[in-house]
Amino acid sequence: MTKDAPAGLPRLLPASDAALLVVLGEGPSEEATEAVLALLAELAARPPRGLVDLRPAYASLLVVFDPRTTTHAELARAVEPLFPPPGHPLAPAARCVEVPVCYEGDCAPDLADVACGAGLSPEEAAELHAAAPYRVAFLGFSPGFAYLLGLPSPLATPRLAAPRLVVPAGSVGIAGGQTGLYPRATPGGWRLVGRTPLALFSPSREPAALLAPGDAVRFVAIPRREFDLLHRERP
Repeated sequence: MTKDAPAGLPRLLPASDAALLVVLGEGPSEEATEAVLALLAELAARPPRGLVDLRPAYASLLVVFDPRTTTHAELARAVEPLFPPPGHPLAPAARCVEVPVCYEGDCAPDLADVACGAGLSPEEAAELHAAAPYRVAFLGFSPGFAYLLGLPSPLATPRLAAPRLVVPAGSVGIAGGQTGLYPRATPGGWRLVGRTPLALFSPSREPAALLAPGDAVRFVAIPRREFDLLHRERP
């Protein structure tokens, strides 16, 4: 982070009888997510007594605990010393995941609209999207759906006015200033600019989700014929 934390932050709020919400920003921002990922790493490395789960979002971290083992107050005392100070840089990603993406034809039905809004050709927009360094902020919406930081600002585009009833699994979408990946076929209103043949979520795999919060992601553009081949070979 490069600025002092806003007044009143971080905040610790009881979220249930078994959860504590750590608020690290007033809304989505790169600075807030850097703080969330830094605290997530600290708690994962040094879990306090009674910790059950950690659920990050763009500007907050939900800390789930066993109320038979600890309390809100005890957990708060364990979490507070781990708050990242203002200016604390985000640690390098533990791993970088390469994700092949086809930016052609029906794999990218909204690419032309996104490109037009950015004053680019579809090919230039695809190149810009693939070249950016991304970081997984959190998983949500559906199992394995990754919300990524790092979308180049010219590509920021509002959601569709009317969501699609079905978005194909593997679709890479844009909504506002964020990009994300659909792990399974679901309704959705994000602008679809590409599609990966990778299985982003598989209950039979450990871990089931291909991506995890804090991962670096690098998109690699592939032609449609390679997409079809990899999709057929997918287990």
